[in-house]
Amino acid sequence: MIFRRFVLVLVLVGGFWYLINHSRPTNNAILPSGSPPSSLHLTEAHAAPEYDSEELNNISVYKKALPTVVNITSSAVAFDFFYGAVPQRGQGSGFILNKEGQILTNYHVIANAQKLEVNTYDKHTYKARIIATDPHHDLALLQITAPNLTPSVLADSQNLVVGQKVYAIGNPFGLSGTMTTGIISAKRSIQGPSGDLIDNAIQTDAAINPGNSGGPLLNSRGEVIGITSLIATNPNQSVDQNAGIGFAIPIDTAKAVLGDIERYGHVRRPSLGIKSYPIGPDLADQMGLSADYGVLILRVLPGGPAERAGLHGGNQTAYLGNMQIYLGGDLIVGIDGRQVTSTQDIDEIMDHHQVGDVITVTYFRGRRKLTTRVTLGDAGERTA
Repeated sequence: MIFRRFVLVLVLVGGFWYLINHSRPTNNAILPSGSPPSSLHLTEAHAAPEYDSEELNNISVYKKALPTVVNITSSAVAFDFFYGAVPQRGQGSGFILNKEGQILTNYHVIANAQKLEVNTYDKHTYKARIIATDPHHDLALLQITAPNLTPSVLADSQNLVVGQKVYAIGNPFGLSGTMTTGIISAKRSIQGPSGDLIDNAIQTDAAINPGNSGGPLLNSRGEVIGITSLIATNPNQSVDQNAGIGFAIPIDTAKAVLGDIERYGHVRRPSLGIKSYPIGPDLADQMGLSADYGVLILRVLPGGPAERAGLHGGNQTAYLGNMQIYLGGDLIVGIDGRQVTSTQDIDEIMDHHQVGDVITVTYFRGRRKLTTRVTLGDAGERTA
């Protein structure tokens, strides 16, 4: 009996010794400290870049432009039916033009404001004053006194094309520092908030909402190509909000306005000094005109540029529907070698000129095709 127990213990001890010294660790076995595995293969994942090229460009545009964009708060006091004072506040955007603190925004952002404040991207607030306004183009120039300002870089808008990528940065619904992206959807003339025509406005599908007005529309290099101004809204909605159609004033138009302010201290809108009406093939045929396109001069402003250059207005009264017009005037078909087919063409040409510039006007008087040189006047001046 004792012998059997001894043998059993001996077998158990021997088996335990054998397992410890002869068994090989499996893949899941825990190896003794200091014992390297016979073979160890690691497979590392090839990490994708943190951002793709498009994202990197978006980030670059945002970082470059954000310090140049400001939030504008306007305050005014209105009176209710019982002559009680009712405070009113509005918000918009703008962008810094230079280190001296000049800021460009929309006129409708600051119209009727009694107090203006500008908030910069670093959360500082400054009082602002109005330097000049141009309701015709819905533009306003403000001034603040602040250190360490970062000016915007202004591009050109003449060669913009549909499909080009654009970025809008502003303060929609008071959410400062918001960037949206889209493309240029079209270039067209639109009616501004004051009812005046804004030529070559940039249409975009980048989300633009209340509070974006006055902010920059940027190209893929972070340069300003326009000033966001208007949105097309759904009339069935109680709150104005983006519907995929927004408009920006081209930066070339703003440059012309800023040039006037720099030279004269106010905006001087160049003008031919005429009242006119666009002509198409059907009207040209009915009126017996020598060209099937152009702008018919209805009246010349007495003492104005057109009259001084010898251009003639109409002398025969006629009606187009309920609108009274005058026939017999000169038909303008070109300015400086560029074909003129509408009043929008003339307005666009004026945007690239200053008061006092001399232009060459091509026109028909009866069957004769003539040219004359016209010195542009100021649309705001009254002449005798």
